[in-house]
Amino acid sequence: MEIIRDDSFRKQLKKGISGAFLFFGDEDYMKVHTLNAVRESICPESSFALFNDMKIDVIDYSASALLDALMPMPMMSDKKLITVNGLNIDGMRPKEIDELCDVLAALEEYDYNVVIISVPAGQFDPGSNPKKLSSTCRKLSEYLTPVRFDTVTGAKLTGWVGKHFASHGVNATPEVCAFLTEYAGKSMYTLSNETEKLSFYVLENGRNTVTRDDILKVSIPELSADVFALANAILDGKSDYAMKALEVMRFRRVDPLILNGEISKTICDLIIIKALLNEGKSAFEISSMLKMNEFRTKIYAQSASGKSMERLKAALALCVETDAQLKLSQQGYIPLERLVCGL
Repeated sequence: MEIIRDDSFRKQLKKGISGAFLFFGDEDYMKVHTLNAVRESICPESSFALFNDMKIDVIDYSASALLDALMPMPMMSDKKLITVNGLNIDGMRPKEIDELCDVLAALEEYDYNVVIISVPAGQFDPGSNPKKLSSTCRKLSEYLTPVRFDTVTGAKLTGWVGKHFASHGVNATPEVCAFLTEYAGKSMYTLSNETEKLSFYVLENGRNTVTRDDILKVSIPELSADVFALANAILDGKSDYAMKALEVMRFRRVDPLILNGEISKTICDLIIIKALLNEGKSAFEISSMLKMNEFRTKIYAQSASGKSMERLKAALALCVETDAQLKLSQQGYIPLERLVCGL
């Protein structure tokens, strides 16, 4: 079974979907957005959501728990939705993959279910290209359809920002939208928050058009440089520096969940670059392969070369734990402080 892109999946959704799907890729925001669209399509009646919209978070996941969720019939509906959120496919043992496949094979018997397994960015490797799928991807593809969510960039991202402004009742030129993506970064989670904040700001001031000056006055600059420095401090065991950096983020009111996601992505990039360096690739070759800015690639390669792969993977595992803690309870920056001191 081939890997499809998220826009193709959404086209299928309009016609009706069935079976099982694996959401993976770098753009977590669009995974959540698409899941909500699936939910609205399959479970439009909120009164029956308890029966027809079953969610399994990673902390509660097991193959048997998924099988138990498959069995009940939908209530006053032809289908029911089962979502498994936060599963780290790459971290699963072969036996656990086999157990998951055994459950997915049972969908033929319980064909009134739509199952979506949503994997966070960097936690599923489908392989290098469609002709060289990873063994795990090949095995899972026998039972579900992999759906890739790539990072949105360029004119498409600028257009998306403009639509978000319009949904809040304000206008912004394409030039202003493009400037916001350069200033605040290309994370759709961040841009969603920034467009909402800017919209309320200009409306509160009796206007309906966002300007470049509004962005400079209200928005938070891109986190990537600061997050890179923070991630390196964590990896290098410089907890004092990292704690001070966290205080700056807290002062700037950066959402801790978004911050942890950015730290995780940075560490994932370092892991990928480390692996390519180990294969003998140059920074120039890595930049071309990853479509990453050459200067940024050199900085990342310099950082990755001085760190062991074991330490990088241990840090990523801590980020996954931190993500679960942030989602399970309102602890603010406390899980991030544990992350800083945990490596």
